[in-house]
Order: sequence, then structure tokens, then C-alpha cells
Amino acid sequence: MNIGLVITTLGREQGLRRLLQSLEGQVVAEDAIVIVAQRNLKAVETLVRDFATIGCDIVVTTSALGASRGRNAGAEALPAGEDYLLHFPNDTTWFPPGTIAGIRSTPSAASAGALTVTDENGPKFHLPAAGTPLDRWNIWTVIEMGLVMRRSVFTSLGGFTESIGTGALTPWQSGEATDLLLRLMHAGQADSFVWLPADIAIGGISDPHGLSNSQRRRKLRTYARGFGRLLSVWEYPLYWRAAALAGGLLFGARNRSSFHIADGWWVFVGRFEGLTGRCVGKNTTTAVDR
Repeated sequence: MNIGLVITTLGREQGLRRLLQSLEGQVVAEDAIVIVAQRNLKAVETLVRDFATIGCDIVVTTSALGASRGRNAGAEALPAGEDYLLHFPNDTTWFPPGTIAGIRSTPSAASAGALTVTDENGPKFHLPAAGTPLDRWNIWTVIEMGLVMRRSVFTSLGGFTESIGTGALTPWQSGEATDLLLRLMHAGQADSFVWLPADIAIGGISDPHGLSNSQRRRKLRTYARGFGRLLSVWEYPLYWRAAALAGGLLFGARNRSSFHIADGWWVFVGRFEGLTGRCVGKNTTTAVDR
């Protein structure tokens, strides 16, 4: 399985350097890396020159702002003719030794799959056991940097929906991976979805890392809007929407390693806005800008 890594970045050089350093000795000539620099393009191009011997080609391109836009542009920029297994790390992601080999072990018949994403507090989600069918309930454990998908499948689905996700020009600042996988299920292509073993895991940072109180709560609210919106658009049962809304208030208490108890209020408000499709206040389209 040849790997196509698509990395969308605002040009954060320190994180990108760590990511590329972690790939040295893991990628091979048949793999490909595309970096979509939505800011600081020249600086990213300069940085990439330090990795001329990384083991595979690195393409640097750009796109309009928005993670979904960047990932779609990056997938299109991959060399033509190869059905890569796509993976979409953040620019704050890194690959422990052996991770790329683990991703490469994804069965060739799989349409898509998921691997574990960790941060300083441990796994962000505990994935279902191998062989568990992908469904509307466990689909929420798959996040963008934990997703793998065949390029041909990704293309047939139309890629990520560019009107949702971080940096989109709408209030719905999360949920692009979930939406993509729900479309995979709707298209009848999820039967071959695989959950990779827990020891195949990438590193990352926690959601509130480096944010002030106000930035953290704004991000929580905008991400919660995206979550709530998907519940409505994809017609989840009313009891499930109600449970998700009530659970928002407990978010801070359940995640005290990274958040404050009062943060649950902002998750509740965001989920309510998403569920109803009505937002209050200004600057509803910015989750975080750093």
C-alpha cells in the first residue's frame, strides 16, 4: 500500500519540522507527501528543502483557507494514476517509529479505516475492536487525523464537504470526517472499513493546547456547533440529540484533564446552535486562529 500524506497547515514551521523528522526512515519512494500551505507559503517551501532526502517526493501547494478545502486540494495534487491510501495528519501530528508501516498494513480491499490518535493525556478515543462494523454510533470515534481512505473512494465521494470543518466559511467548524464517513455508509462502501490495532497510533496535541480561556471556549463552542449540525442534517434520533445536548453540560467535568468544569456551558450552547441551525453573536466562523 503506497501512502499519500496530505497535510494542511497555516505555516507553523516548528510542528511541520517535527512531523517531517518523524517520517524519516518510514516513508519509501513510492509514497508521496503533499503540504498545503494556506499561509507562509515561502517559509514552508524553504523548510521542505531541508528534507530532500526524506525518502519520497514532497509537493508544496496552497489553497483558500479551510482544512477541508486544503485536504481536497492536497489530494488532487498527488501524482496522478496511483490509488494511494490517503491519510490527513495535522501539522501538529507526528509519527512514532513503525506507524507508517502499521498504516501500510491496512488490507488492500479496505475502502477506509481508522487508527488511534493520542495526545499528552493518552488516546483521544478508544476505537472499537477489529471486525466491528462501522455504524452511525461508533463513527464519532474517527477524527480527521485518524482517518485513512483509498484515493479512489475519496474521489468518488467528492472529498470533504468544504462548507464544514475548521476554517470553513460557516459556523459549522467540525465534523468533516464524520460527514465523509456517513456518506461512505450511504454509498454502500463501508462494509470493508477496518479498525487498525491500538498500537498503530499517531501523536498529537490536546484541543486546548496553548489556548487562552476565551480561545479555548470559542473553539469548544464552534466545534460543538458542527457536531450538533451533523446530528440534525443526518437525522439522528431525537433522543440521541437530546442526550448529546444534555451531555454538553457535563463535558468539562468528564474531561477535567484538559478542560474546566465551566467549559461544559460553551459546549451546550454550541450544540444547541448546531441542532437548531441558529447562531447567536458575531465571529461565528472562527474556531481558532494561531
